[in-house]
Amino acid sequence: MARRRGWGGNPPQTDEEATQRIITAAVDLISATGSAVSLAEVANSLGIIRQTVYRYFPTSDALMRAVAMGSVDAFLDRLAASVRGIHDPADALTQGTVFTLDEVSRTPHLGILLSESYPHNHSEDLTSAEARAIGMRMVDRFDVDWAAHGYDEASLQELVEFTLRIMLSFFVAPNDGQRSPEELRKFLRRWLGGAVAAQRIEQCPGG
Repeated sequence: MARRRGWGGNPPQTDEEATQRIITAAVDLISATGSAVSLAEVANSLGIIRQTVYRYFPTSDALMRAVAMGSVDAFLDRLAASVRGIHDPADALTQGTVFTLDEVSRTPHLGILLSESYPHNHSEDLTSAEARAIGMRMVDRFDVDWAAHGYDEASLQELVEFTLRIMLSFFVAPNDGQRSPEELRKFLRRWLGGAVAAQRIEQCPGG
C-alpha cells in the first residue's frame, strides 16, 4: 500500500487511476513551463515521493512519451476540423502540415514526441513505425479521395513519411521569422504539391 500514500490526502484507488493522475500532473506542469519536466517535479506536485512515480514510469522519457501519446487523439480531432471540406490532396496536406507545426509550437507535450527542442531527443521518433502510424491516422482524417488521386496504401505511406521528414526539418530549424505565415503556406503548398503530383507521374512515366 506504500505506493498509494500521499497524493494530497486523496490516494488513487487503482494503478490505472494513479497512472492517469501522474500523466495529468505532467501535462499541467508542461503547459505551465513550456518544457519537459522531471519525475521529481511531477512527484512534488502530487505530494508523493519520486520512487512512487518510478513504479509507474521508470524514466522521465517514459513519462513524457505517455504524455505525448495521450495527446494524440485530441490533436487528431482538432486536425480533422482544420482540414474539413478540403478535397484537393495538396491543399489538404499543406493545411495539415501548417496546422501541425502550429500545434507543436503551442502544445509542448505534443511536441515532446516530435521535436528536438526538448532535453529528451525524440527526433528519430518522427519516422518510427509509431510516428508513421500517427501520420496515417492524420491523412485518414482528410476529406480526400486518395484512391481517386492514384494512391494505394504503399504510396500513401511513402507520402506520409516524406511529409513527416519535412515537418522534422522545421522542428530542427524553425521557420525563418522573416517569412510570414502566408508565405510559409505558399512555400509548403508549392513543394508538397509537387510531392503529391509525383504519384501520378510515377504511374504515367511516359505521360
